[in-house]
Amino acid sequence: MALFDELKDLGVDVDGGLKRINNNEKLYTRLLGSFVKSIETQYVPADFDAADCEGAVEKAHAIKGTAGNLSITPVYEAYTEVVNLLRTGQPDEARPVLERVLPVQTEIVACIKKYM
Repeated sequence: MALFDELKDLGVDVDGGLKRINNNEKLYTRLLGSFVKSIETQYVPADFDAADCEGAVEKAHAIKGTAGNLSITPVYEAYTEVVNLLRTGQPDEARPVLERVLPVQTEIVACIKKYM
């Protein structure tokens, strides 16, 4: 099974992401590599320090943006919720959202890395 098919099986809107960049598959694949780097450098653990919500917001916002641009829908939707919860002072409500998305995020990253 090819990268794009596997990503679709994981809930990624590959067709939507490709449409944003004029169906340039090579560029999309390269940008998926950027997504992996973003996850690795901006990682937000579910047990983030509630006293450092600003840092968690910044990292979550960066991941949300990258995921949104590439139509990595499950990650985008979860981080949108996390950012909104953190910005409204609800870190305890953000934790379960992160706990649900982190395994999905890990699967998506592993899939991308498998083809890189």
